[in-house]
Amino acid sequence: MNFSTKLLYGIAAAAVIAGTGTARAASYDKEITVAYFLEWPMPFQYAKVKGLYDEALGVKVNWKSFDAGTAMSAAMASGDIQISVSQGVPPFVVVTSAGQDLQVADIAVVYNDNDNCVVRSEHEITKDNAADLVGKKVAVPIGTAAHYGFLKQMEHFGVDPASMEVVDMAPPDGAAAIAQGSVDMACGWGGSLRRMKEHGNVLLTGAEKAELGIKVYDVTSVPATFAAENAEMLAKFLKVTADMNAMWADEANRAEMLPVIAKDAGMDEQATSETLAGFEFPTVEAQLSSDWLGGGTQAFLKGVADFFVQQGNIPAARDTYDGAVNSEALSSAASM
Repeated sequence: MNFSTKLLYGIAAAAVIAGTGTARAASYDKEITVAYFLEWPMPFQYAKVKGLYDEALGVKVNWKSFDAGTAMSAAMASGDIQISVSQGVPPFVVVTSAGQDLQVADIAVVYNDNDNCVVRSEHEITKDNAADLVGKKVAVPIGTAAHYGFLKQMEHFGVDPASMEVVDMAPPDGAAAIAQGSVDMACGWGGSLRRMKEHGNVLLTGAEKAELGIKVYDVTSVPATFAAENAEMLAKFLKVTADMNAMWADEANRAEMLPVIAKDAGMDEQATSETLAGFEFPTVEAQLSSDWLGGGTQAFLKGVADFFVQQGNIPAARDTYDGAVNSEALSSAASM
């Protein structure tokens, strides 16, 4: 069993073990805590700063930042987090395949160009000579969307990840490592990816990855128990998020929203604008269609899980991921 396999097993096992202690009913009539990423600017942050979630939900909404979706899963398993905004599909798949009862509540963001791997410039490795990656050292945040993308790209190029030295690093650490030259390649997203690109090049663009079927998107995820017992609260949360996405879609609002989002994301306005330009926020109507929560997402979760099984990263996939998607709250939000 290689390092990445051991780690994924460990993440899944820890989530399930932690989850066994949080199945009891809980009351959230006073406050909830929501997970999100820094340097990952999204329209919802305007409402976060302005207190619009607190107003709509009628409770205090606490916010906690994370470096990776794997940590979000663990925090939801322990009961520390009730909602995770923009959790990557791969970490969601890993823990739900192992038994953690999480559900997709909406599609948070699609970002084929904002999650990728970068090779240091001096190696002069491109998609045309990717076989030269054999033996190279790569920083990958194991169990994340970046990890999935890395594995799919290596599969495409015919490079066995076992022939490389794969080191588990959160994107900020991977960006520092590639800058220092201590790794030959690093994978990540957001601000970390921008810093990685200062020292190298990507092998495939977002469009090229999409042609290979490498979808890159995040979801809003919730423990199933929380969704069942706090359906109206969750619907109101998703309604505010959808309203912020619609507000951002109207360019007339961007001058007002951009500075607020940038400050909350810990970024300057130019970097925030450039990042958001590479993001897509599907409408509620689109999310409820067969392309997404109406069937497409369930199929994609199954595809990711089966791929991880094939790669030896998880022991087994679910027969179906229909129960890992809950569109009821978003449907309710659409009628609010």
